[in-house]
Amino acid sequence: MTAPTPHGPCHCDVQPEAALGYDRQAEDIVDDHIRRSRYLRHLTLTLSESAGSVPIAPVPRVIVQFWDDPARIPTDVLECMTSWTALESQGFRREVYGDESARSFIAAAYDDAHVAAFDACPHPAMRSDYFRLCYLAVNGGFYVDADDSYQGTDLTPLFRDSRLRLQALCYDTVADTMVDPRHAMTTDSDSGTRIHYVNNTPIIAPAHHPVVLAALKTCTAAVLGHPGGPIDIQSMTGPGNLTVALARYALSREQLGQPIDVEILCTWDTIAVSRWPLSYRNDERNWRLWRQDG
Repeated sequence: MTAPTPHGPCHCDVQPEAALGYDRQAEDIVDDHIRRSRYLRHLTLTLSESAGSVPIAPVPRVIVQFWDDPARIPTDVLECMTSWTALESQGFRREVYGDESARSFIAAAYDDAHVAAFDACPHPAMRSDYFRLCYLAVNGGFYVDADDSYQGTDLTPLFRDSRLRLQALCYDTVADTMVDPRHAMTTDSDSGTRIHYVNNTPIIAPAHHPVVLAALKTCTAAVLGHPGGPIDIQSMTGPGNLTVALARYALSREQLGQPIDVEILCTWDTIAVSRWPLSYRNDERNWRLWRQDG
């Protein structure tokens, strides 16, 4: 398992909002969770069957995965991870990172602040969240979580252009359960009980995509600036952080009258399923069961 040579330094000191002419008046949509959810529903409706002109530049056919200690991957998780080797016949290669190799990658591609942010992530899930953004910001590629099992579907359509591709999610706060986003889009136009957002697995991205850059910038600052006490991984480095970055980017593109080079996937479950149960989900390796100090 070796880390590839980065394609060059990641220009993560850019100001994505300023560079895109972002109107700060739109911040109320981003900051208000109900309005942001409704905007994400709108984006899912408009971007799930994306059309229009985008650069035709190939996303690297590299499958990137993470497990904190690659020498001790549980057997059931390893089955999920190796299911993606079936794509080697389609020209994909698979790269598996752990804590040491991920840290080495970040140290080679970024400054000390990013290494410090990675080191400050106390849970493997959080380090996985952070590393995937670091990797994709520099190299681009296809990140998928270790517990996603490939179902054998043709992935070629997801690599037809340089669009960023993310998975739609919807959570029903009353039923306390996930909802099929395809169904939710047509049944909850005025509902305040469902939260629309995007997952941070899979992420199919070209190098230097503004959404990935913005998500990395924000979570780096959040991790380094955390005052101590409990950490909300979901919002700091996970799907919540990526959702906010997507909303800001999409709003700026709409305000500039430019196409949004993102596709939101509503049928990812036909390509991969998150296996349940898995052995690690029963202990603190599962971030949901992690007992934080303080």
